[in-house]
Amino acid sequence: MIVGFIFIKTHPKMEVRTYRDLMKVKEITELTPLFGDYDLIAKIEARDFYILSRIVLKRIRTLPGVLDTMTIPGTKI
Repeated sequence: MIVGFIFIKTHPKMEVRTYRDLMKVKEITELTPLFGDYDLIAKIEARDFYILSRIVLKRIRTLPGVLDTMTIPGTKI
């Protein structure tokens, strides 16, 4: 099992809309607003790195409010 922590930067004034859109992504298990360089952090659990990358590329980065992402992959012990 792979765990990914995705830091998400949004367009100014689109944080709330992007948060609501991300809440609809079923693979996101946790979503937290941040203060600093990134606006949100999402936690995703996936079977492998390929699936994790597909979720980030197809389900997160394509949302209208998303400017940038940074993914920190990990594993469950």
